[in-house]
Amino acid sequence: MLRIACLAVFALLSVACASAQEVTGALPRAAATLKREVTITRDIVRIGDLIDNAGPLAETPIFRSPDVGETGNLAAYRVVDAVRPFNLKIDTQDIAEVAVTRAGHVIPAKEITATISRTLAGRFGLGDVKNLTLTFDAEPRPVHVGPSMPTELEAMQVAYNPRSGRFDVTLAVAGTSARDLTFRFAGSVVESREAAVLVHSVARGEILRQSDIIVERRSKADVGDGAFDMATDVVGLAARHALSAGQMLRNADVMKPEIVRQNEPVTLIYEAPGIMLTVRGKAVTSGSEGDVVSVINLQANRTIQGTVIAAGQVRVSSGETRIVATAAPPAGADAGAVVKRVKE
Repeated sequence: MLRIACLAVFALLSVACASAQEVTGALPRAAATLKREVTITRDIVRIGDLIDNAGPLAETPIFRSPDVGETGNLAAYRVVDAVRPFNLKIDTQDIAEVAVTRAGHVIPAKEITATISRTLAGRFGLGDVKNLTLTFDAEPRPVHVGPSMPTELEAMQVAYNPRSGRFDVTLAVAGTSARDLTFRFAGSVVESREAAVLVHSVARGEILRQSDIIVERRSKADVGDGAFDMATDVVGLAARHALSAGQMLRNADVMKPEIVRQNEPVTLIYEAPGIMLTVRGKAVTSGSEGDVVSVINLQANRTIQGTVIAAGQVRVSSGETRIVATAAPPAGADAGAVVKRVKE
């Protein structure tokens, strides 16, 4: 709540007291009573604003008003003390404080920021307003205007340096040119983008979860190409290499989870028209679904390449199928190779 400051009324007291002497005995018969809530439009609070039946003293100033659009609480005892020199006795009606509201409108700081953003974006082609981040030399404070004044702001003077991002903007309440209704703001603007950022370090191959990622606004120049702007696009993927806390995530940093791992057993699947052959093998390299990996055909003791199609399964090209399918198995060969003839 705002504090309502007493006026420096010592210069006025002699005149006011003289007026009080002239009207002594002429005060209204009705009791002067304290109001609980008042709304005023002036910058000075007068006795009549706070007290009903104040008579000729009603226009006597005693306090400064709150800022336009604001409300201040005034203790009842302060009102009593302020009118005591005028021999005005009031009934406080057990009211502890009076709520004094200055009529008017408040233009919030966020509207000031939005107006400057729209102005810079429109005049200098800085892109979408939502992607602009403004940093002020001094943070904007709400603007207070009278009840009859418009609440829109318009740019009067605008300066912008595209190299440094510095701006200097003078705003005014729309439709006015009064000096006390113009406001100057200076600072810098950066075009930014949302980026998915790691909360903590992640090891290679670790699956990313929602709790591992936050979305922050970063400079467009720093984000560059290939960066993710939504956490949902990354959740469920695996780190392609070790990643650090605070690092922005890019396409090159993540991959599908590895479902074939180095040195682990795999099933090799050879396919040709009418024939599917499965052979036991061992992975030489790790890979995700769709990756081409090196594997060892344990039956033929040969290293070949194939495509990961499922967990622990690698499909080998049809050329390899013909070689393996037509080769005579060595004496005493492992019966682990299974041939399945498919109806054409």
